[in-house]
Amino acid sequence: MSTAAWQAIIFDFDGVVVESGEIKTQAFGDLYRGYGETVMAAVMQYHSLHGGMSRYHKFRYFQEHLLEKSPLTPDEEQELDRRFSELVVEAVIASDAVPGATELIRKEAKRIPLFVASGTPEAELNTIVIRRGLASYFTAVCGSPTPKQKLIADILSSHALLPERVLMIGDALIDYQSAQLNNVAFLGRVRPGDKNPFPAHVDILPDLSPLLT
Repeated sequence: MSTAAWQAIIFDFDGVVVESGEIKTQAFGDLYRGYGETVMAAVMQYHSLHGGMSRYHKFRYFQEHLLEKSPLTPDEEQELDRRFSELVVEAVIASDAVPGATELIRKEAKRIPLFVASGTPEAELNTIVIRRGLASYFTAVCGSPTPKQKLIADILSSHALLPERVLMIGDALIDYQSAQLNNVAFLGRVRPGDKNPFPAHVDILPDLSPLLT
């Protein structure tokens, strides 16, 4: 499978560049452990079903629908975010790369602009990208709180890219939907053994190695 036709590639991060999906699932569980096993299991399931969504949306959902409490104050939200970051940042920095991802990024960065559009908070995302030694390969690294659909739209407009010449690689339904809304081509990454979240017509790969040929 060749990437030669593309003018630019936009990567999701967790589950596409790094194998960090389970780290984040466990971190959400740990964050809500004090509310008991039932809540903890529900939190982890909700996170798994809503990959790519900003963690702030998840915090708000858990607070109001699972815990049935009054909405989070900005201070409470920041505290949850701080504790979540403590649980995940070092683990994500140390996690394995998705097979083929690092090689593909290094190879394509010599030819075309590469971008990250992720649901991870942007400052935290940049820290992880820098610490993993990938920062020099990306033209821009973009994260939440901006929704993914707008991240892609902003990348296209800021860099004068033709949507039909841009490829998005993602592992969650929100990645596919955001690419579709921007008329960007899409390729899904589905880890072996994981459930395929995409419609039947979407091209999928088990990792990024086939894109190196």
